[in-house]
Amino acid sequence: MSTTQEHPAGPAPREHDDPVSLRAALRHPAESAESLESVALLAGSAFFVVGGLVSLAVFWGRDLPIAGGQGSLGEFVGIAGAVVAVVAFVLGRVLVRRTANPALRREIGQGLSVPGARLHWFDVTALAIAHGAIALLSWFALATVLEFCFRDAVVFTLPGAALAAVAMALTGYVCFLSAARMTPMLLSLVLAVFLVVGALTSMLSASDPHWWKENLSALGMTNDVSAMAFNLTLIVAGAIVTIIARYATATLPAGNPPDRRGRDLVRIGLILIGVFLACVGIFPVDRFFLLHNTVATGMAVCFAAIVVFLPWLIRTAPRVFVGLGYVYVVVIIVMAVFFATGYYNLTAVELVAACLIFSWIIVFLRTAGAAGGAPLGAADVASEGSVAPRR
Repeated sequence: MSTTQEHPAGPAPREHDDPVSLRAALRHPAESAESLESVALLAGSAFFVVGGLVSLAVFWGRDLPIAGGQGSLGEFVGIAGAVVAVVAFVLGRVLVRRTANPALRREIGQGLSVPGARLHWFDVTALAIAHGAIALLSWFALATVLEFCFRDAVVFTLPGAALAAVAMALTGYVCFLSAARMTPMLLSLVLAVFLVVGALTSMLSASDPHWWKENLSALGMTNDVSAMAFNLTLIVAGAIVTIIARYATATLPAGNPPDRRGRDLVRIGLILIGVFLACVGIFPVDRFFLLHNTVATGMAVCFAAIVVFLPWLIRTAPRVFVGLGYVYVVVIIVMAVFFATGYYNLTAVELVAACLIFSWIIVFLRTAGAAGGAPLGAADVASEGSVAPRR
């Protein structure tokens, strides 16, 4: 009597030391971390080739200034890098949604595939715009620094096309991997970098060098690039805050009605902060004075309410984090008193309050995972290695 051993259908598993072939990477781009890196390199290479050809056609027969406005290498790289960043980010998200990636999930956890929260098309749009803006402003800033380092220098056609192609390839590679490996913590980092880069760009390009004598909203009152950068930064940042609000509260305990109600109230409060922040950019203070001040005040009130009632809304919130929130609120109140007495101007108060509010939101995203029982994605990763027995 002989027995035949049955083998599961499907391709044999690839050994860990086997290199990923080009065909395998293209057919299963997110099957493993190695194949994902290969596809990211291919995407960067494609952007390099296309960007090099376009740059060569645009730069042909010209000597380019490094920075300094229209026709400069920095301007072209910034705009082209923004376009590449948006395209690469969208491609990365589409790839992750349509391709199974068990190996990648073991590396980064659930990523943005968290029960109770998901990305909508407008969320992906906001994140893509944020990546594009970061690329645009970062390349502009680098070109300005290089202009100061190499005064009166020009870049010839071929070197200029090569530099532009490299910049586009690097931008595409980074943004593609950012989209594919996006996690809630990386999402908070994107928010922080976007806010800093956008605010600094608006300040540096302000037509009024003494804008700070009024308030932060003065940056959005003019019709120049500074106002556009400032208002767009607030609108997109508000959209990102609403995304963070959903992911930060997705893992909070909701096993009984009080916990579920507390989680929902915190989520609504954080979403309102994001909506109010976007409205600050949508309604400039010079044209919508009352509405602008109302939503700006509402943002601060929502933050204070969440912090004060957090121990009752989320009973598992760490006491250290609760105490940190109380300290933040006290500092904001003290700064407001300093403004009322004429010791500080309004710009200083707004800067400190903005830094405290957004840093608290970012820390809350990290703390919420611990309050929910495990960091985001950890439970899913652990479940792949063991199966709990049924009772």
